[in-house]
Order: sequence, then C-alpha cells, then structure tokens
Amino acid sequence: MIELTNAEIDYQQLTERVRSPRAGAVILFLGTVREFTQGRQTVALDYDAYPDMARSQLAELEAEARDRWPVVECAISHRLGRLELGDVSVAVAVSCPHRRDAFEAGQFLIDELKVRVPIWKKENWADGQTEWVHPAGSATPMPETAR
Repeated sequence: MIELTNAEIDYQQLTERVRSPRAGAVILFLGTVREFTQGRQTVALDYDAYPDMARSQLAELEAEARDRWPVVECAISHRLGRLELGDVSVAVAVSCPHRRDAFEAGQFLIDELKVRVPIWKKENWADGQTEWVHPAGSATPMPETAR
C-alpha cells in the first residue's frame, strides 16, 4: 500500500494493515517534524511532490524490498502540505517472518525513499526565512515545474 496524503497519517491503522499470521515481526518507522535542524529552529514544514512519479518510485522501492527480503506486507504513507512540530510526515510499516528481515527492509525503504522519491520539503524557520530542501540533504532544489 502506497499513499501520498494531505490528511494526518493513521499509523496505528497502517501497522494493523501489515500485520499477518505469516509474519513474526512488524516494524513501524515514523518520520516526524522536529524543532531543531543543525541548531536552527523550525516552526513548520511544507511538503510537495510530483505525485505520479513519487507513487511510481515508491512502488519500485516496495518491489525491490520484496525481492530482497521475505516481506509479507508493506505500507508506506507520506504527508504533503503543511505540517507542524511533532506531526508525522512519513510512515513505513513492514512485516516479515523474522525481525532482522523486517528491520533491514524497513531501513532500506526509508533510506531509499529519501534519496529517490521526488518529495521536497520547505523548512519554515523561526527567523521567518524559508528554504526548500530535498529530504536526502542534497542540494537538489525543487524544480519550478513542480510548484
């Protein structure tokens, strides 16, 4: 299950969605809006994406995870729009027969999501400045055509 949403992520429902009698391990990763980034104070984040391309990239990541680990179920949800401090921006839930595989598959999914999926965030700093950044931390700016 892959979802881009402007609504709050129901991570309990996401977790239940991947639970299965065939899985002995379920992991859930939550990315949340933190107050400080490298000493600068954040007041909010804005997320934007190329939705079709983002969904396609997320589907590829899920397929790769299923090829590499015995994933029973997988669910990825990413917020778009304005998020306040503490809000959940992304949730990745994975179930596998054993915990090592579940941890590895979950880490792969969140790490690669941040590198490969065209989702950008705008930091809204406490000093009133704003800055678009690619989640991987690269200098890849959000293209004008995506705005």
